[in-house]
Amino acid sequence: MLHVQDMTVRYGSAVAVSSVSLDTESGCVTAVVGPNGAGKSSFFSGVYGAIRSTGTVHLDGTDISRESAMARGRRGFAYVPQGRQLFMKMSVVENLMVGADLLGLPKTAVDASLDRFPVLRERAGRFAGVLSGGEQQMLVLARALLTEPKVLLLDEMTTGLAPKIVAGLRDTVRDLAASGVAVLIAEPSLTALKSIVDRGYVMQRGRIVAECADADELDREYRRSMGITEAIIDAAAQE
Repeated sequence: MLHVQDMTVRYGSAVAVSSVSLDTESGCVTAVVGPNGAGKSSFFSGVYGAIRSTGTVHLDGTDISRESAMARGRRGFAYVPQGRQLFMKMSVVENLMVGADLLGLPKTAVDASLDRFPVLRERAGRFAGVLSGGEQQMLVLARALLTEPKVLLLDEMTTGLAPKIVAGLRDTVRDLAASGVAVLIAEPSLTALKSIVDRGYVMQRGRIVAECADADELDREYRRSMGITEAIIDAAAQE
């Protein structure tokens, strides 16, 4: 459903992402795992069209590499960036309405999005800035789901959140994938989301260093890429 070929992202002379290729399919949760600074956020921004990149992006066989982020959004891309990027002095509903207006969606889309997260409906009139971290993440996800997405990009969705909030977001992502959405997540480790990941890639220094067929293999390859061997893990456990 989503095919990325040889994507490179540069900031001046610095290369953040180097010739990365990736595939993900409808109904599948695909993870890109790597430490901070590996290039995950730059790669996701390039896939969404938020920053300039080289290489190609195909959605359902159509080359959309030259399309803007707005055009990709209308095609069915939804993006939850790292850092949330909300309008903190606007209410929950106003944040959603801004997103709906940009995508040319009716007010019913806002109502449908609020239905996914009852706690946001309860806080509909509150400023985004007074919500808890978990509620803010729900709001960003609700904004991304104003459309019925084909592809959902989630950049470090669980960072800094309480386990209970993470569990709820994990269930939402699992349900979205089960409905046919192609979900692509970026995380610094698999600890929080391993149970819902189907396959994935390890990214180091802007490059893909391993492609893995399941979550267990992905976890092993990531540890290996970080120099964490089974012997080290066993030794730590014995201590």
